[in-house]
Amino acid sequence: MIPITLIIIGITILISILAFNNDQLMRKLLMNPYLVVNKSQFYRTITSGFIHANWMHLGFNMFAFFFFGRVVESYFYQILGNKSIFVFIAFYVTAIIASDLITIFRNKDNPNYNSLGASGAVSAIVFTSILYAPLNNIYIYFIKLPGFIFGLIYVIYSYWQSKNEGTGINHDAHLYGAIYGIIFGIIVYPDSAGGFIEQILQYRIF
Repeated sequence: MIPITLIIIGITILISILAFNNDQLMRKLLMNPYLVVNKSQFYRTITSGFIHANWMHLGFNMFAFFFFGRVVESYFYQILGNKSIFVFIAFYVTAIIASDLITIFRNKDNPNYNSLGASGAVSAIVFTSILYAPLNNIYIYFIKLPGFIFGLIYVIYSYWQSKNEGTGINHDAHLYGAIYGIIFGIIVYPDSAGGFIEQILQYRIF
C-alpha cells in the first residue's frame, strides 16, 4: 500500500504547481482571514495548506513531511491498526485548520493579509513524532540534536518570531501547529505523555 504521506505530497505538489502558473487560482486558494470570516469562505482554511509561495517553500515543507510523516503513519498504525489511515488524514487536514486559527482571529479585519503553505500541518506532524520518540535525533545543518531539544528550540524561536512583524512568515502557524501535534498525539495514544517524560528523564548529555 502506498503511504498516505506520499499521496498527500503528490496532491500538494500538483496543486502547488497549478497555482504557480495561475495567479487567479493562487488568490482563490490563499488563506485570507478577512474573506474567511466576513465572506464565509471557510474552504480557504484547508486549501491554503496545499499551495506554496515558490519551489523552495514547497520543497522544504514536503522534504520534512516526507521523513516525519511516514514515521507518524507507522506509529499510528501500531496503535490503531487499519483505522490509522483515516486518523492520519484527519490529523493532517485538521492540523492545517488548527494551525491557522490564531492567525484568522488576529487578522480577521485585515483584507490585505494572506498566508499559504503546509508549514503548520508539517509542524504538527514533526511534534507528534517528537512526542512519541523524543530521543530520536534530528539534524539541522549537520548538527545532531535529540528531538525534544530541537522541539524546545523550535517553539522558543517560533514564539519569538511571531512577535516580530514583517518577517513574511506565519510563525504563529508553526507554533500552534506544534501544539496541536502534541495534543492530537496524546489523544491518539494517551500513554505517550508519560512515556515522553520517562524518556526525557533517562536522557544523558554525555
